[in-house]
Amino acid sequence: MTVVEAPSRSEAEVARGVPVARHGRLTPYLFLLPFGVLFLGFVLIPAVFGLWVSFHDYNYLLPGKPWVGLQNYIDLFTPDSRDSGDFWKSMLATGIFTVFSVPFLIVCPLGVALLLNRAFRGRGFFRAVFFAPYVLGVAVVGLLFRFVLDPNIGLVNYYLGHAIPWTTEVPWAWVSLVGMTVWWTLGFNAVIYMAGLQDISPELYEAARVDGASRWDEFRNVTLPGLRPVMAFVTTVTILASANMFGQSFLLTKGAPANETRTAIMYIAQTGLGNNRQGMAAAMSYILALALMAISVLNMRLLQRREAS
Repeated sequence: MTVVEAPSRSEAEVARGVPVARHGRLTPYLFLLPFGVLFLGFVLIPAVFGLWVSFHDYNYLLPGKPWVGLQNYIDLFTPDSRDSGDFWKSMLATGIFTVFSVPFLIVCPLGVALLLNRAFRGRGFFRAVFFAPYVLGVAVVGLLFRFVLDPNIGLVNYYLGHAIPWTTEVPWAWVSLVGMTVWWTLGFNAVIYMAGLQDISPELYEAARVDGASRWDEFRNVTLPGLRPVMAFVTTVTILASANMFGQSFLLTKGAPANETRTAIMYIAQTGLGNNRQGMAAAMSYILALALMAISVLNMRLLQRREAS
């Protein structure tokens, strides 16, 4: 004899069209509360306060902080002003570093991820080896490369037998900064790529092999389309991280030679903390932020168009 379990009271009410009372409507908001407090305290309030500071001749050591409106922004776009030349020179340095570092940080981690995604003995060990530098702080990495690449006592010049100015002349300084950053952060992007590779169905590769596709055909027609959302994320995050580079240049080259490698973040920090001109530094920060927002939106739009086509 089969016993049919009677529907619960709420199910019966739903079946008859009777509205069901809902409880705990505040529960989702309570779960969001910790993040909301952190976002409000460490993101939203500082952002609004920074915008307010950018409209003042702000110096936290002085009692008076006069309102100047858009004058800080106007000065940055006036060629003969005090800060315009140095600021845009630092923006150019930021652009140079971003242009040369981002392609390496997209392509090299992808190659590492493809190799480490295969099944072979010791795969877990090599995954840990490639990811290990990323857990180091920028101070550790900067001092390590400062010792290795020092033009006078560096190990690289010692073994090469040549005095190459890795940290004092361009383009060698850019080579050092890009190489250091790629070595340091390659593992993070590789892990993201490996996670994306795990989501690609093996059946797609099997179907491609049945059709006689080569390894290059599999990569071009299966792997790259499957990784497109992941590549959009990696590209955007890498561009933002490279454009905010500070510690590498501060520790390795100190902006040398002649501030050629002084990035925008370095100059903003020098203006706000070194010269106590927080209003001008805040205006610089918002110009940099708007530029990065525009680049991010453009990058996402381009990737969406490629995906649609």
